[in-house]
Amino acid sequence: MINVYSWPTPNGHKVHIMLEECGLRLGRDWQVFPINIGAGDQFQPDFLAISPNNKIPALVDPVGPDGKPISLFESGAILLYLAAKTGKFLPKSDRLKFQVLQWLMFQMGSVGPMLGQTHHFRKYAPEKIDYAINRYTNETRRLYGVMDKQLATHKYIACNQYTVADIAIYPWVRSWEDQGIDWADYPHLKAWFDLISARPAVQRGVQVLAELRKPIRDEKEREILFGATQYQKR
Repeated sequence: MINVYSWPTPNGHKVHIMLEECGLRLGRDWQVFPINIGAGDQFQPDFLAISPNNKIPALVDPVGPDGKPISLFESGAILLYLAAKTGKFLPKSDRLKFQVLQWLMFQMGSVGPMLGQTHHFRKYAPEKIDYAINRYTNETRRLYGVMDKQLATHKYIACNQYTVADIAIYPWVRSWEDQGIDWADYPHLKAWFDLISARPAVQRGVQVLAELRKPIRDEKEREILFGATQYQKR
């Protein structure tokens, strides 16, 4: 049984979706342990032992590549591990594989960080800073444009196969409305979004822990997520 330590965020849902898409079913092949990032669970020693960057998700597979347990952090690394373990969603040919990997890196280096900042300054920052809101909203729109252009000539984000790149990007664009996006400006991306949303494994994946996620309730939770607590040496 694979153990997944997670929370219902885009990075958490990437791994939930990947597991389900690979034919690994929650409760049968993998189990999930909620790491409540608003309560500070990510700073607990047991979690830091498998995720030293104190970020979700993390995974522990009792049967790693050499038959021994392996623990992993970083959602992109986990997606690649599961692709290797199951032989799914990463093409075998070098040409297609590297096409997919570049779009996976695009998500890890651009889509996740930039859309995350957009969420922060549009929704969570205690002070509304026009410069920051405009900077990150405009960058988000630019990235949506990059993806829309790519999808004008491809069925899926990296090629004409469904891959880890699609699984990585999809959870981040689910919050398109909070990012200031008008789907009318990105028709090819919207068609792709609807296509991915209709997949049963995706629908199962985004429901994992979904009932636990609530709006930020108080200043203590806000401080844990965005204040000095996260910067303490551990």
